[in-house]
Amino acid sequence: MTISMTGKRGLIMGVANERSIAWGIAKAMSQAGAELAFSYQGEAFGKRLEPLAASVGSDLMVDVDVTDEASMDAAFAALKDKWGTIDFVVHAIAFSDKNELTGRISDTSRANFQNSLTISCFSFIDVAKRASQMMPDGGTLLTLTYQGSNRVTPFYNVMGVAKAALESATRYLANDLGPQGIRVNAISPGPMKTLAGAAIGGARKTYKHTDANAPLRSNATLEAVGGTAVYLASDAGACTTGEIIRVDGGYHVLGMPQSDNI
Repeated sequence: MTISMTGKRGLIMGVANERSIAWGIAKAMSQAGAELAFSYQGEAFGKRLEPLAASVGSDLMVDVDVTDEASMDAAFAALKDKWGTIDFVVHAIAFSDKNELTGRISDTSRANFQNSLTISCFSFIDVAKRASQMMPDGGTLLTLTYQGSNRVTPFYNVMGVAKAALESATRYLANDLGPQGIRVNAISPGPMKTLAGAAIGGARKTYKHTDANAPLRSNATLEAVGGTAVYLASDAGACTTGEIIRVDGGYHVLGMPQSDNI
């Protein structure tokens, strides 16, 4: 079965470069026929994003700071002026001060905790509020999480708490927006070689460990995550909502490493 997204329009938030998970999703959705818009924050990221957006036939880019209400309002107003309605949003935005992703979580500062939760979790709720108003015929909201939300992961600290909040928000949003025909899901890949992932201490060791021990003996790929997003945002995912879909080679089922790695 070929899954088509022809006739669907949506916003991709969080593309940093060609190795971003958000970019893997954007490519897969474009190949399935979707029309895309992109958000970025600041001129530097805009310049980096422009050729990528052009490569999938998009010239609709909006500058947005998810911590600023006026910026959010302006971005979605621009999107509404251009398209009127949308069918999906991919939220791939998270942030924490990397200097606080080492040591103990009990040493997390109040300022970084609040900033991490605002950007990594509340921004999805804020996006959902605005995007849902542009989905009169239903649609899909997708975000990205990680297993550090429910299992202690070295060097993840406050981001684990933020992702746990994000997963809970996904379930509550799914219930709130379900009557409008809007589906809300999160994709949880294993460790990936991205700009964001590189900020996590011990990232290489985590990547190698997962690659060696996952049942499929493989980490997630951009193509696999992109394909999952296409399924969830297409008509094929019509009855899936409130889910955390794991794309991690099966690593989440393990209770301990494989016997030859103990």
